[in-house]
Amino acid sequence: MKYWKYYLVALIVIIIDQAVKLIVHYNMEMGMPGEIVLLGDWLKLHYTLNPGMAFGVQLGSDYGKLILSLFRLVAVFGIAYYIYHLVKTKAPKGLIWCIGLILGGAIGNLIDSTFYGVLFDNHPYGSPTPWFHGQVIDMFYFDIWEGIVPNWVPILGGKPMSLWPIFNVADSAIFIGVLIILFNQKRFFAHYDEPAKQPAAEQQGF
Repeated sequence: MKYWKYYLVALIVIIIDQAVKLIVHYNMEMGMPGEIVLLGDWLKLHYTLNPGMAFGVQLGSDYGKLILSLFRLVAVFGIAYYIYHLVKTKAPKGLIWCIGLILGGAIGNLIDSTFYGVLFDNHPYGSPTPWFHGQVIDMFYFDIWEGIVPNWVPILGGKPMSLWPIFNVADSAIFIGVLIILFNQKRFFAHYDEPAKQPAAEQQGF
């Protein structure tokens, strides 16, 4: 149980993430026509597809998405093993809970990339295969500002832009886990900074 309770939090994140995505997919129209206002003009539900990484960043070439999906798969196994390692080495529990959140978020988006291209036929046009080319479903939108960037702004000038990206439950779990770790670095990683205790004979110069 000392290991599985941390994997359980990842499983809970996965279940909630996938449930919300399925509800959005089957009950909302994509884009602006299906947008639902939750809190004034600030918080909305907005069904959209993310073909790449965070903020819609994509890898080039026809196989960029496949490479990204396979990388996510490898990363998931790495994070899962890291939790086992942290528990075994008696790392702070707060750190392990955070890694559990990150694991759940990573698997949640990996499910989209791996299967949604087949289940929902949402893979980009021209994909070599629908497997591992599914697009991630995003829906939470903090609409702080949206408009056309002034022409005098380098690179982005004249382009439509939203201040905040649209994200999902998996993204939120990853963000929260990383944020808590960043704010608790000294406490979570203090055991790495402690100097190793030398044998008594070495301390006495023998």
